[in-house]
Amino acid sequence: MRILGIDPGLRRTGFGVIDAEGMRLRYVASGTIVVPPALPLPERLKVILDNLREVARETRPDVAALEIVFLNTNPASTLLLGQARGAALCALADSALDVHEYTALQIKKSVVGTGRAAKEQVQMMVQHLLKLDGTPAPDSADALACAICHAHVGPLQDRVAALSGVLNASGRPRIRNGRLLG
Repeated sequence: MRILGIDPGLRRTGFGVIDAEGMRLRYVASGTIVVPPALPLPERLKVILDNLREVARETRPDVAALEIVFLNTNPASTLLLGQARGAALCALADSALDVHEYTALQIKKSVVGTGRAAKEQVQMMVQHLLKLDGTPAPDSADALACAICHAHVGPLQDRVAALSGVLNASGRPRIRNGRLLG
C-alpha cells in the first residue's frame, strides 16, 4: 500500500510518501510546499491544491492520511489553517484518494510512543523507521509521520471494521477521527 501523508499549513505544507508491506515501511518521497506569503489568499490556496495534485499524480498513492487541525489560541490562525487543510482535502478528493484523518496526538503516539513528543523526537523516529540517511525537515517529517501512523493504524481499523460489520456503502470501514463508527 502506498500512503501519502500531509501536514497542512498555509505557509508550508509538508508531504511524505511511503510504501507499507505489512510492518515493513519504505521511503518513497517527501518535501515541503512553500507558499509565497505575498500572494492573495485564494492564490495561496491554489498553490497548495495544484502542488498536492501534482504530488499525487507523480507518486500514485493508494490512500492519503491527513493531520486533523484543532482550535489554536488564535481563532484567525485556526481559520486560515483550516482553509489550507481544505485545499489539501480538495486535492486528495480530486485525485480520487480515500482520506484518513489523525490527530497530532495519534500520530505522535504511533510514531514515537507518546502523544507529547517534541518535533525533534518525531524527526528522529521518522529517520529511524524509514532508515533515512539524514534527518527530514520538520514539515516533511510530520507528513511522513502521518503516513506511518496510517500504516500502523489503518490495517487494524480495517480488520476491526470487517469483524464488526461496520462498513459504509463502498465496503470501507466507517471511521471518523480515528474511531470506528457503529
